[in-house]
Amino acid sequence: MYITCLDLEGVLVPEIWIAFAEATGIPELKRTTRDEPDYDKLMAYRIAILKEHGLGLKEIQDVIATIEPMEGAKEFLDELRSFTQVIIISDTFKEFATPLMKKLGWPTIFCNSLVVSDAGEVTGFRMRVENSKYSTVRALQSIGYDTIASGDSYNDMGMIKASKAGFLFRTTDKIKADNPDIPAYETYDELLSAIRNAMD
Repeated sequence: MYITCLDLEGVLVPEIWIAFAEATGIPELKRTTRDEPDYDKLMAYRIAILKEHGLGLKEIQDVIATIEPMEGAKEFLDELRSFTQVIIISDTFKEFATPLMKKLGWPTIFCNSLVVSDAGEVTGFRMRVENSKYSTVRALQSIGYDTIASGDSYNDMGMIKASKAGFLFRTTDKIKADNPDIPAYETYDELLSAIRNAMD
């Protein structure tokens, strides 16, 4: 049996932190896992910037409410779920993801959680498990599933390389150049076809 594991941001929805950076006019918040492979370092950087500017969870959630899935993303997910189980494995947070899951038709998502003060200040975060994408794929394999994985960032490479088949999707030229052995696609139709073929 197969389970397809997908990244969220950059694959199905726009990057939340980039949208927030544009809404607030703080370009430093555009840094993502495409730029910084060390997620702990990236989140510490983000939390420090939020504190510096007096921004909290509510301000981020207000921006997330305006974000729509990428064009064709819901249709892609609906089609994919018609022939395979799908889990979104994301390093985002449940406090961010819920409104986006509603717009995508409530797919299953495994993600992390924020530590938020009573005043709404983001003070930290809790990872569901260390190296969560790779760890989740390996756990699924341990209970009898073959995994297929796709993502766009450095933090997706573990689950992509550990899976029976793995694909890059709308990634950067640098990540493609660093991983020439991994097929890279730009459209949902291409990715659907690659996943179907991997299951044959």
